[in-house]
Amino acid sequence: MAILMSLTNLTSAGQFAGLQMIFEHAGYLEIVLTVLLINLRYMLMSITLSQKVEDNIPRWKKAIFSFAITDEVFGVASTEKKEITANYMFGLMILPIVCWTLGTALGAISAKIVPARILEALGIALYAMFIGIIVPDIKKNRGVLVVIILSILLSCTMDYIPIINQIGLGFKIMFITIFVSLIGAILFPINKNESDNNV
Repeated sequence: MAILMSLTNLTSAGQFAGLQMIFEHAGYLEIVLTVLLINLRYMLMSITLSQKVEDNIPRWKKAIFSFAITDEVFGVASTEKKEITANYMFGLMILPIVCWTLGTALGAISAKIVPARILEALGIALYAMFIGIIVPDIKKNRGVLVVIILSILLSCTMDYIPIINQIGLGFKIMFITIFVSLIGAILFPINKNESDNNV
């Protein structure tokens, strides 16, 4: 099941959230909407890359590309100076899919071998990775820090307020994501010069 999930959902954050909600017996609609919201950035990446691919590539191939867009694939493809061909995209995406699925298979196998205490300690590694990803942005942009603090406060508040703490994890994630993104966009808009420098 873990391998099948990796083959059909090429995103660590979406997979992590989906698994967490499965463990908490969330409903199908809640899981689908949450994973969709978490993975919306891939739609934006696909739209951006669609401007760079050759015009004569059939739509079914473009559909496969869009399925395999990850942060890493987008990062490499977006730096390509020439038009992106179908062979280029297939070559670029096959290795991440194989490695992602192989990593999941190794993780599933090692979970049967590695002692439970070590597995519990490794559970912290994902959170450490997320912290490692956001710390450089916090140093560069005060808005990121405010949005993160607001997210933490909202998450903790929703866990301890009666009645609200009965809401499913997926719906909490959706609410916090949309609300905090909106507040961040209002309080810390990116001006044209900043967005041009970041491209």
